[in-house]
Amino acid sequence: MRVVVTDAEVTLADVLSLRLAIEEPLREGTELVLRHRATGVERDVLLGTPGARTREASLAVSLAPLMLSPGRWDAYLRRDGKRSRLRSIDPGFSLDHLDAYALCKRTLAYRSYRTRNGFLALKIADAEPAAEVRSIWFREGRFEVMGLLAYTGLEDDDSRHEARLALQREQPTGTTIRTVATVQGVRFHAAFSLVDVVEADPESSGVWEPSLEVEGVSTPMALGARLDDIDGKRRRLHYPSARVDGVAVRPAYTAEDELRIEVGR
Repeated sequence: MRVVVTDAEVTLADVLSLRLAIEEPLREGTELVLRHRATGVERDVLLGTPGARTREASLAVSLAPLMLSPGRWDAYLRRDGKRSRLRSIDPGFSLDHLDAYALCKRTLAYRSYRTRNGFLALKIADAEPAAEVRSIWFREGRFEVMGLLAYTGLEDDDSRHEARLALQREQPTGTTIRTVATVQGVRFHAAFSLVDVVEADPESSGVWEPSLEVEGVSTPMALGARLDDIDGKRRRLHYPSARVDGVAVRPAYTAEDELRIEVGR
């Protein structure tokens, strides 16, 4: 029996909502199987008979009770002991939905997506409060960054929160510089002088880690970019550098998609 996912979404309540194109109703005893790609651990959900319509069915599976660990989970249907991967034609990406999903305070973030080979899968990641970068640029001798606060539980309103942007030099010096940042609701904007960065460390070469300290959030938030469909930004996104007194300064991402400021490299 041919089954294809035409629409897939993880709702704000962490429910996997699927719409299926099917040739006949799913038989009683059909299971949805989620398999962890790295470990092979499996979780299964008995589907039963979702409906009497022969060309379409809708499913809703609550993910939290399944105790899924971080990583990639591939989706299968199992019938009569036989298992097949669940095909999908839904790209499973909406920036607006990801923004809305990130407004809630969470410990795990679930996302459905279509693999390169056209199958349904889930990506699950730890969801600590973070400063999600949406735009960065150099102008008038400054580095500026704007973005969205994710998984903090703060309201998306006009409330202003005291905030500071901190830049910490990686080892060996451990130097830190701070500047005032603007946070309104869950939107933030911050800027710092490139001259201050270069002069803060006499070696004038190294990597700085930015973080955002916001009133109402217990821990500093790393700056990164994960609420999109671009993995591996260090390979794919390359920013031009600015020069301050002959020293190159440029933004770059790590392999984990966290933002860094590289000086003299």
